[in-house]
Amino acid sequence: MTEHRRLSARIAAIAESATLKVDAKAKALQAEGRPVISYAAGEPDFSTPEFIVEAALAATRDPKNYRYTPAAGLPELREAIAAKTLRDSGLEVSPGQVVVTNGGKQAVYQAFQVLLDEGDEVLVPTPYWTTYPEAIKLAGGVQVDVFAGADQGYLVTVDQLEAARTDRTKVLLFVSPSNPTGAVYAPEQVRAIGEWALEHGIWVVSDEIYQNLTYADDPEGVPPRAVSIVEAVPGLANQAILVNGVAKTYAMTGWRLGWMVGPADVIKGAANLQSHLTSNVSNISQRAAIAALTGPQDAVEQMRRAFDRRRRLIVGELSKIEGVTVPVPQGAFYVYPDVTGLLGRDWGGVTPTTSLELADLMLEQAEVAAVPGEAFGPSGYLRFSYALGDEPLLEGIRRLQRLFG
Repeated sequence: MTEHRRLSARIAAIAESATLKVDAKAKALQAEGRPVISYAAGEPDFSTPEFIVEAALAATRDPKNYRYTPAAGLPELREAIAAKTLRDSGLEVSPGQVVVTNGGKQAVYQAFQVLLDEGDEVLVPTPYWTTYPEAIKLAGGVQVDVFAGADQGYLVTVDQLEAARTDRTKVLLFVSPSNPTGAVYAPEQVRAIGEWALEHGIWVVSDEIYQNLTYADDPEGVPPRAVSIVEAVPGLANQAILVNGVAKTYAMTGWRLGWMVGPADVIKGAANLQSHLTSNVSNISQRAAIAALTGPQDAVEQMRRAFDRRRRLIVGELSKIEGVTVPVPQGAFYVYPDVTGLLGRDWGGVTPTTSLELADLMLEQAEVAAVPGEAFGPSGYLRFSYALGDEPLLEGIRRLQRLFG
C-alpha cells in the first residue's frame, strides 16, 4: 500500500514546518557534541516573567481549573484580550468576539477554515511564514503569492495586490511586523492596503503576534507602533480577523496560548469548530495569560530593548560580508538578508546555487544553522532569528565572516 493510499491526500500533501525542521537538526547536532549555533527557532531565549509563572502556579492549586471551561476561553481572559485589542489595535470589541486558541497557529488555521471554500484565493505577501501555505491548503484555498524583495524592503504595494486580484480572491493575508523579514508597514501603507481591501470586499486575516516588538532608528527613541489595519481603516472591522497571542511578547511559546478576534458570526463559527477540535485551552495557560495581559509590562520592555540591541548587532555584522544585502528590520526578531551574492561561488570546494544549499554549507562548514529562503518563498535569502544570547549571536556571525571572507 502506497503512502498516498495510507494517508488522506490533504495530509500527505502537508510539508513539515521548515523552521522547526532546521531547529531540530541543529539540536540533534548539538546533542552529538557539535558546537552548532542556531538562528532557526522563532522563540525568545528569555524566561517567562516570574509574575506570570506565579499566576500559573496559583492556578494549579485552584480546583476550578481542573474542569472543562468554555471552548471559546475563560470570560476573564476574553475580557483582557478585548482590552488589549482596543489598546494596541485600536479596535473596540466585546469579549464575545474573541476565541482563545492553542497558540497562534491554531488561530491561523481556524481563521482560514471559517472563511474559505474550495478554490477561494488568498493573496499572500511573500516572503511568508512557513505555516500559512499549509493552513490555506487544508481549508481548500488557493495561495496566490505577491512577492516583494529586499529592494522593496519586503513590503508589497496596492498595485501589486490589484494585479494579483481575480474574481476568486476572497482573503488578503496581512502581517506587520513580518515573520520572516521583520518588515513593518508604515501607517500610510497600511491605510492604502486596507482601503483597497474594503473597496473590493476582500476579507483580511491580520497576524499581529509581533505587534509589540517594534524598534526606533534611535535606540533611545520611542519605537513606532505597528498600526493595525482595522485601526487604519475602521470600516474593515466587519471583514477582518485579527490573530495574536502571548508567545512572542511575553516569552511564552511553550504555554500555547493565542487568540482570534473578529465579527461575531465568524467568531461563533470558529468557536463551534474549536468545540469539536480541541475544546478549551489549558486553564493554567489561560490564567497565566490573564496575568500577562493585565500585569506590569516592565519585563516586556526589557526584552524588547534586548532584541533591539541584538538587531543592531546582527545587521551590522552581517553587512560586513561581501555579497550579503541586509535590509534593516523594524520589528519582530528576525533579519532576512538577500544572499544571492554568495551563490554560484566556490566555498571550501562547494559551490551552492540555492539558499537551501548555502544553508547546508553553513551548517557543515561553520556549524551555523539558519533557515533558507525556500521555506518562505523564493530562493536567495536566509532567515536569522536574533532571539538568542548576545555571545552566541556574535560568535555565529563571526564564523560566517570567516567562511565567506
